[in-house]
Amino acid sequence: MKNGPFAVIGASVLWGTAGTAGLLVSADSIALAAARLVIGGTALALFGLFAGAGAGAGAGAGAGAGAGARAEARAEARAGRSPLLTPRSPVTRLRVTPRLLVTPGLLVAAVAVAVYQLCFFAAVARTGVAIGTVVAIGSGPVFTGLLSWMLHRERPSRRWAMATAAAVCGCAALIVGGGAQAGGQMVSGVLFALLGGLLYAFYAVTAARAISTGGSSNAVMGVMFGGAAVLMVPILLWRGTEWLAEPRGLLAALYLGLGATALSYFLYGRGLRTTPVATAATLALAEPAVAALLGLLVLGERLTPVSVAGLVLLAISLVVVAVPEKPPTEKPLAERLASEEAPAEKQRPEKQRPEKQPAEKPLAERSAAEEARAGGPRGETACPNEALESQP
Repeated sequence: MKNGPFAVIGASVLWGTAGTAGLLVSADSIALAAARLVIGGTALALFGLFAGAGAGAGAGAGAGAGAGARAEARAEARAGRSPLLTPRSPVTRLRVTPRLLVTPGLLVAAVAVAVYQLCFFAAVARTGVAIGTVVAIGSGPVFTGLLSWMLHRERPSRRWAMATAAAVCGCAALIVGGGAQAGGQMVSGVLFALLGGLLYAFYAVTAARAISTGGSSNAVMGVMFGGAAVLMVPILLWRGTEWLAEPRGLLAALYLGLGATALSYFLYGRGLRTTPVATAATLALAEPAVAALLGLLVLGERLTPVSVAGLVLLAISLVVVAVPEKPPTEKPLAERLASEEAPAEKQRPEKQRPEKQPAEKPLAERSAAEEARAGGPRGETACPNEALESQP
């Protein structure tokens, strides 16, 4: 997996700072989330666009002669000559110019990114911050593993399943261990949180699939979050933007948009290049751990023993997920050859097996047997010459 897990953990660390930064502003939580997504999504869309254009310019410089070769090939085809390309043709060495990938799947994922924000805050308003966060964040890796298995036949390993279950339990103990208070609309709030976890899993799996099939991670994140930014503009205007006129509010919004969204999802996209999406979703559970540590160090909060135990369990589980599994060790050559010859010997037909030669009798026994056959009673086959002489 190379450095993919470290990029995902870096993204999770930035996500974990969002709660502490949001407390510095007295704005409405939905307005703050909308501003964060508008700023971060716009930055990701612009970066994906210009990064693709820069790569396209570099590719075009190396393929300048290729345009003329393509025109020449089209002219030959119109003239009736064979348009087939030889292995040495310069057209076969052309590079495809990267472009922003706008597909129906990524557009649906952009809607999922925007709706996830609304589901999360609706869940928190009904169940309380702790329970809503545990259900939404904890269900994300589970849904991600299930969707990867159902849609793309990528079955998670047993090690991932055990480590993810332990990480979710540690996350729950970390957040709820501080004596969380439940809200009054528990059932509807939990359903909103589960829907949020499912939406997160959907856009994570969609992004990973687009990247694994050759799409640029910058372009994929630019399409998803750029589209989500467009959808969140009306919500930002509806909730009010007066708080952005304050220096503290503007700085917090810029950090949340550029740091906790644009930079974090840039790292997350890089991580998805080499990390399975189910593993990345589990590593993203580092977010509540970072938030708890910041609350302890910056905000002066205290952790109960249950929360500390959950934090330790979560950290161990993330290490288990991040460390790549060792490939199965191969047997020595002599053992492999011996194991291959044993079944072949058993399956060999009976007539192909070497027959056992009967042991030779001693010389005295063989001489006695020959004399007995020569001097015994006559029969039709005992002395054929005498039988012929007796005939008239």
